[in-house]
Amino acid sequence: MTGFARLWLERIAHEGFVPLDGADLEALLDRLAGQLAGGDPAAAREAGAALVAAHLTDPAVLAETITLIGTVYPGSEGTRIQAALAAGYAQALREATMAEQERLSRAVLDAHAGVERALRDSESRLRGIFHNAAIGIGVSTMDGRIVRVNQAFADLLGYTPDEMCTMIVPQLAHPSDPPGMWQLYEEMIRGERDHVRLEKAYPRKDGGALWTDLTSSLIRDEHGVPELMIAMVQDITDRRRLKESLQHQATHDPLTGLPNRTMIAAHLEQIFESAERVGLCYLDLDGFKRVNDTLGHQIGDALLAAVAERLTACADEPCRIAGRMSGDEFVLAVRDPAGPSAMRTLAEQVLTELTRPYEIGRHRLRVSASIGVVASDVRDTSPAELMKAADLTLYTAKSEGRARYVMYDADRNARQAARYALAAAMPDALDRDEFTVVYQPLVSLADERVRGVEALVRWRHPVLGELSPDAFIPLAEETGVIVALGRHVLRRACAQAAEWSRQVPDAPIFVSVNVTVAQAREPAFPAEVAKILADTGLDPRLLVLELTESAIMDTDGAPLGALDGLAASGIRIAIDDFGTGYSNLAYLRRLPIHILKLAGPFVDGLRKPLPSASTNPARPAGPLDPLASAAANPHGPLDPAASCSPVSVDEQIVETIVRLAHALGITVTAEAVETRPQADRLRHLGCDTGQGYLFSRPVPPAAILPLLQSSGPAYAGLTPR
Repeated sequence: MTGFARLWLERIAHEGFVPLDGADLEALLDRLAGQLAGGDPAAAREAGAALVAAHLTDPAVLAETITLIGTVYPGSEGTRIQAALAAGYAQALREATMAEQERLSRAVLDAHAGVERALRDSESRLRGIFHNAAIGIGVSTMDGRIVRVNQAFADLLGYTPDEMCTMIVPQLAHPSDPPGMWQLYEEMIRGERDHVRLEKAYPRKDGGALWTDLTSSLIRDEHGVPELMIAMVQDITDRRRLKESLQHQATHDPLTGLPNRTMIAAHLEQIFESAERVGLCYLDLDGFKRVNDTLGHQIGDALLAAVAERLTACADEPCRIAGRMSGDEFVLAVRDPAGPSAMRTLAEQVLTELTRPYEIGRHRLRVSASIGVVASDVRDTSPAELMKAADLTLYTAKSEGRARYVMYDADRNARQAARYALAAAMPDALDRDEFTVVYQPLVSLADERVRGVEALVRWRHPVLGELSPDAFIPLAEETGVIVALGRHVLRRACAQAAEWSRQVPDAPIFVSVNVTVAQAREPAFPAEVAKILADTGLDPRLLVLELTESAIMDTDGAPLGALDGLAASGIRIAIDDFGTGYSNLAYLRRLPIHILKLAGPFVDGLRKPLPSASTNPARPAGPLDPLASAAANPHGPLDPAASCSPVSVDEQIVETIVRLAHALGITVTAEAVETRPQADRLRHLGCDTGQGYLFSRPVPPAAILPLLQSSGPAYAGLTPR
């Protein structure tokens, strides 16, 4: 026997309610255990039916079997097997009961028809049926008086047969009776219906309830006039409890006991059918992932359970219901709230309750929540639209700083919905190659020749037209698409730069590609870069990777370990938007940084033209050749006498950064150069390279090649502003 079959045998054999001998029972259980092991619901249903076929119909058999399955097959798989086996068992038991009921009915009717004296002439036979039947049987007159019940029926309800014969049928009514049950009873009394079958609860003498499968049949006299009613009942209380347990599991969260997403959806449907207004608080715990990551999931689960208790306390009115949607997301649904102000009050109450400290084991924890709040007339929305509006409003609360609630605003949510739609479309857009790359020249300020280009991505949306990075890069970072998008841009840019290098081998230019924090921290990033270079044939010395200050520092504040390996292969590293972050100058000395890109605000302050005294030939430029070393720069100190005008703060900052960079062998590129005075001052201050609308807007790849083949200044062939 299998281990499962042996456990099964031990659980049911010792109770003494198994009608099979040992060998037959072992063989049966071994076969059924093999069926259950496959996890197939159809096989489990057959196993349940086989138990009934083997006359293993004592309720304890099913109870022990269900318990064992839950032990051996925990989780959702066990629940599926339990439900399927119980369904097969119930169906087979129902069919067996129906067959027995039909046999008894035929016996009664045959006795009635055969001797044409109905029950009056077959008292002994009917008494025999009553005494031998395994199910409860009762007979009542058309005025509702109970005239006979068998011992099985009386035992089920806790009475004696004589006690039941003093009762009338309406005394056996139960609060859970189906609404139309007594109407069916009246139809049988009038002779309009011969049979009724349904599930009914009977009140027991001890105050409990017994659930039964009830079949009522009408007995007519020789003239067809209704004379008696016979009721046959089968105890299905255990099956009913199992069904209710499975239904509870299907509609409630197992951790917190709160209604789950399915039950909340059903509750909202009920509200929309019967109420005029509806309110919803959709909340998400702030920073809950940190609790799980630092203290473990056991503490996290205990915290979720404590949060659920406080939400339940906030749902202390009949019109409110709290539920858990998933993870650390919860809802409070309100029937007919007294307007938006009532929902604001509820949201404030929830925030106050949730921010009180939690004592979880030996830990004292505090959490906050972000809440999206919606209040609406039911005629103006639907359950799905209500949930969507609340979810979008929750997202707004999180983006505005967390630990707060935000009321629904239609215009704002329309914008959020548009952002969601755009984010959802990005993966497919990447597959359809809708993202293209344009290039903005990087120009030597000494001779204004193109030395490199920066690769910039654009989205050619089929409906919205060309979208700039500001419209989709933040969404790509939020959704994680940025890694795949960055890989796409890097491959496209390297392939294009390699093509230019083959076409104009005497004037190679480097290509600069932006790298996001998410890309830089991917463990496989250095290997991906190496593969792209190998696939495209681009010289590593012609590739510059631009990273922000936050990207070059790892999560623990240490420098990103991948930089040294990338630099060792010949790739150059540029710090983008230098001066807008913390500008930690210490890492410039410790890390393989080759280029600093001055942020636009510094360049913006250099719009005044130089005085005539400073129109002398420009100082010698620093190392700009992409194949040359960046280790030396001949710039000397800025001569204060070279200009007759006062030196601005921006100039002093730029001068300091340039001197520092050159002292470390780092070249400097100025972004957002838009005017001739800016270019002149930057050149005068020793800045090496400029990039901006003065020289060119971003252009397609085809517009770059003529510049490489030209011997004149770069801006002469580009698209000045």
